[in-house]
Amino acid sequence: MSVQSKYQSVLDLGEKLGAKDGEVKEENGVLHIKGTVHSQYEKNQLWDAIKAIGGAQPADIAADIKVETNDYYAKYTVVKGDTLGKISKHFYEEAGKYMQIFNANRDILSNPDLIQVGQVLTIPFEQ
Repeated sequence: MSVQSKYQSVLDLGEKLGAKDGEVKEENGVLHIKGTVHSQYEKNQLWDAIKAIGGAQPADIAADIKVETNDYYAKYTVVKGDTLGKISKHFYEEAGKYMQIFNANRDILSNPDLIQVGQVLTIPFEQ
């Protein structure tokens, strides 16, 4: 199995995330990948996928993943059944940090208990 096929799911994720300026090449048993994703959250998703395949410090892949914006951690579109607590749990692993999301979105939210399907929320960096 080639190194590229070993990490194909990572390359597929990069494509799904809309990574730009992507390059992939395999040299001497090491897969070199680079590209730019929109947010730090997307970059973290790619690194989590790499580590899930190759371990904490994989020796067979060298990834140079850049981020377009450092203004926020992620953008999230509200779906049916969401609450700020549920969204906070997803991004921060703690439901109780929902006020960080509320405060970052006061321009579109007036009450943390009233979010609507389709709203695009800014997820700030964890404080």
